[in-house]
Amino acid sequence: MKYYVNMTDGFMSGWGHAKGLTNKLCIECDTYQEAEIVEENASNRNEMKYINICTSKPQSKKHQLYSWHNKQSYPKWFIRGAF
Repeated sequence: MKYYVNMTDGFMSGWGHAKGLTNKLCIECDTYQEAEIVEENASNRNEMKYINICTSKPQSKKHQLYSWHNKQSYPKWFIRGAF
């Protein structure tokens, strides 16, 4: 089973590719333990809001721009206390 840590990136929302949109960051995890580490790291970043762990891949909505990542593209997020 895959886990997804989904959050709103307040810094990237509203400009660049996300102009007029809410930028959503979603990080795919292989285990619940990885998802907990990613969630904890996200909680330590002021620009990340509405952080949650889910078991189904979130669906994009019209007013959102999703950025999809995993352990290979965002390895630092999987290190406890990295942020």
